[in-house]
Amino acid sequence: MGEQAGDGDPHLSKLAEVSRTMVRLYKDQFGRGPVKARSNWAGTDILVCTLEESFTPAEKSLRQMGEHQRLRDVRMFFQYATVRDFVDPVERITGRTVRSFISGIDTEEDIAMETFVFYPRGSEGRSRADKADVR
Repeated sequence: MGEQAGDGDPHLSKLAEVSRTMVRLYKDQFGRGPVKARSNWAGTDILVCTLEESFTPAEKSLRQMGEHQRLRDVRMFFQYATVRDFVDPVERITGRTVRSFISGIDTEEDIAMETFVFYPRGSEGRSRADKADVR
């Protein structure tokens, strides 16, 4: 699950910690954690977490019935209703402030992506988690 820490590399161990955290969040939120999880940097300010095989039996049934939009709607509702739960640990692990949180899912393949866009270093702003609390 996720990238493994190699030779004590702090960057790889942080990526592995983000992957483990995403698996835990999915398990808490959906009742089932992904079978595979991997976190990677996409440049200097974007972190992408890929999570595979996380559907519950009920979600698999929705997919089999062709209810892909309904499945996406339910997943996205829960993800965006709990933005702070996703953003806070990533900020703690990376030591960076999340500017944007983007969640997506491919219901055919049962692959989800959680993407965190950070402020460029030296250009901090409000955390995306704080913005989620504003109604």
